[in-house]
Amino acid sequence: MSFQAYLDNIQTKTGKSPEDFKKLAEKKEFTQKGKLKPETKAGDIVKWLKEDFELGHGHSMAIYALLKGMKK
Repeated sequence: MSFQAYLDNIQTKTGKSPEDFKKLAEKKEFTQKGKLKPETKAGDIVKWLKEDFELGHGHSMAIYALLKGMKK
């Protein structure tokens, strides 16, 4: 599955776009000024997304990669 397919599936399931997740991560204080804080671990993001949005590990890691700037 391509990275874009992951993002499309996440948006279909949650109704939230990648930009929405960036804003939510900022509110949760995982990011600051659009950058992932050094103390934020992948497990923190995965736990948040599993609990709040019922996303699986792979989809949560796609959001983590987006927040970390690994993928655009």
